[in-house]
Amino acid sequence: MAAFLAENFRFLSLFFKSKDVMIFNGLVALGTVGSQEIFSVVAFHCPCSPARNYIYGLAAIGVPALALFLIGVIWNNHTWNLVAECHRRGTKNFSAAATCLIFGSVMGRAAVAPVTWSMISLLRGEAYVCAMSEFMDPSSLYEFPPGYGANTMARFPCDDLPGNLTKFKDEVIRQLKYESQLFGWMLLGAVAVLVFLTKCLKHCCSPLSYRQEDYWDHYRSNEAKLFRRTAEVHSKVMAANNVKKFFGFVYLDKEEKELLQEYPVEDVQPRPQWDAITGVCIYRENKGFPLYSRLHKWAKGAVGCNSSPDNQEMVFLAA
Repeated sequence: MAAFLAENFRFLSLFFKSKDVMIFNGLVALGTVGSQEIFSVVAFHCPCSPARNYIYGLAAIGVPALALFLIGVIWNNHTWNLVAECHRRGTKNFSAAATCLIFGSVMGRAAVAPVTWSMISLLRGEAYVCAMSEFMDPSSLYEFPPGYGANTMARFPCDDLPGNLTKFKDEVIRQLKYESQLFGWMLLGAVAVLVFLTKCLKHCCSPLSYRQEDYWDHYRSNEAKLFRRTAEVHSKVMAANNVKKFFGFVYLDKEEKELLQEYPVEDVQPRPQWDAITGVCIYRENKGFPLYSRLHKWAKGAVGCNSSPDNQEMVFLAA
């Protein structure tokens, strides 16, 4: 049962990763919303103390957002392609525009979950109410008794209020939630405008037609899936051959025996070949023909990464 669930989870993961980026980002956002709901119910408890409220409220919004951002950066394959590119070849092969686009792609994908977390936190309002309650001006409340300061205002998110102030709790919470939700909707609007402008800029600046971009997307998706599946089979056959050499035999099931017979593996690829196909994918043309990936470039035997007329870098990022 566990193996069945693991296999289906792996299939779903590969399926969604191979689809449009917006679908995958939407799933990330939905997962973040669910996590935020669980966090609010289980882990959020305002200290209701001056100074502590502000730090705790900001930490409840900012620290998970920062953690999600770092996880997004680590999880993104473009990050490690960029690291490998800088380590192996430096940045001399990139124009300033291409470098900004690559960096922006990594940061943009990683920002989906933290922006969603921050927006949902603001729309819920609990963390903002906790953080800003001590800064609320008591004089803004109608008929609020004089003589109360930040120490008292910081206790409004909790239930331990003086009896004569209990009737003001709903008004305080309502005003602070109004501010929090206003900031949340403003953040949502700003993100929507930014995504729209980025999409427009990407398509306007692209040297490729819409159909060629669509073909490139399909090619990269199919290449990644085929490479992953082939690498899995190649490594399994290679491992079986080595185990057989050590023990004199290897235990295989029927399907694995068929793999071993159908795909004989003699040797592994040398490190220079792996280096050649590892790195950032920038659309290039060699003598007028497109090169859609580093593997495509290696297969065609194209050498050099300079921006000469015969090997022109097209400043368009493989998203």
